Amino acid sequence: MNKSYTKYILPNGLRMVCWHTEGLVSYIGVVVNVGSRDEGKETYGLAHFVEHTIFKGTDKRRSWQISSRMETVGGELNAYTSKEETMVYTNAPSGYEERAIELLSDLITSSRFPKEEIDREKEVVIEEIHSYMDSPSESVYDEFEELAYAGSGLAHNILGSAESVKKLDSEDCRGFIDRFYTPGEMVVYCCTPAAPDKMYKLVSKYFGSLHFENVARERLAPPPMQHFDIRRERGNHQANTIVGARVFGRRDPRRFALFLLNNYLGGPCMNSKLNRELREKRGYVYAVDSNLSLMTDAGLLLIYFGCDPNNVGKCRDIILRELDELAQTRLSTSKFEKIKRQYCGQLLVSSDHRESRAMNLAKSLLYYGEIHDISTTATNIGGVTAEEFRDVAQLIMEGPKGILTLI
Repeated sequence: MNKSYTKYILPNGLRMVCWHTEGLVSYIGVVVNVGSRDEGKETYGLAHFVEHTIFKGTDKRRSWQISSRMETVGGELNAYTSKEETMVYTNAPSGYEERAIELLSDLITSSRFPKEEIDREKEVVIEEIHSYMDSPSESVYDEFEELAYAGSGLAHNILGSAESVKKLDSEDCRGFIDRFYTPGEMVVYCCTPAAPDKMYKLVSKYFGSLHFENVARERLAPPPMQHFDIRRERGNHQANTIVGARVFGRRDPRRFALFLLNNYLGGPCMNSKLNRELREKRGYVYAVDSNLSLMTDAGLLLIYFGCDPNNVGKCRDIILRELDELAQTRLSTSKFEKIKRQYCGQLLVSSDHRESRAMNLAKSLLYYGEIHDISTTATNIGGVTAEEFRDVAQLIMEGPKGILTLI
């Protein structure tokens, strides 16, 4: 492990990772192994709603005091929710580490979810839901996942619906934290010039008494995906389409070959295969990209494109043709080495963003029990063979696929 990383486990089971840096900014946060997948059918949207309302009041602070606690020193307090994790995080000039850790602890242990604040925030979240549904290039992902994960806790939208959010109350929010924000399911990360032993003492001071007991998770693996090809009329000028397939989860050793395939097909660079074929050569699309969404026990490869409705069929055919070619053909050694070199270079460039890198350290500790940094990924990418690359393409082509178009 990188010598600049130090890993600790508190007596109550809380894990933490310290990344000792020489920067002028401290990044400190908490990642919790809970998300929309863990909600009951009557409380869809609860994990995301808790993320919003955890800032609305504690035993000793009102909402305005919480929101200004980091901002008055030039920092930030924020949070996000996914299907399997919730992150509450801060950044601030170095020297305010205790302020950040104390605040995060206060939010998790002592949030009270005042009724008047809860009722007001419901309107904010409902407006977020409506705004999101007005953006088909974003909502098409959720609608695809509802089809691909049908019959499981991974299927429903993270935001919930206006109807489900209206039913949530203070008791639901506090109960959700008491049940799921437990020491054994949390990781604190500290990216700061402060000494690691000092950070451990601060985290122990404010999180050491966290007493919520761990509970068994009830995450059932989603049933196999069935093939679908659906077109939904929405009155849009542009057609927004996803061609996708179910893949394995985040712990599968084949994931590194999948990372390469995803990046080669539709990564963030202009030289991605599908950008060249669909945009540069033919001018069919404004945007095309490929994304991976890997969960604990399942995952999706999602290829998105936006185009004129008349070009949807042609774009679909090209995407499936390119996938089939990768499944049938072993790339040359020189070409495959270029693909790996580009991906590893992108990793190196992304490492300059310390906050996201610190978050990823915490998530790797949460999901794998050890630190997987950029060098770990680069080493594993270097070991991927052209045959393994072809094998994951075959896995995708041989299994059921889904196609969803919103027009």
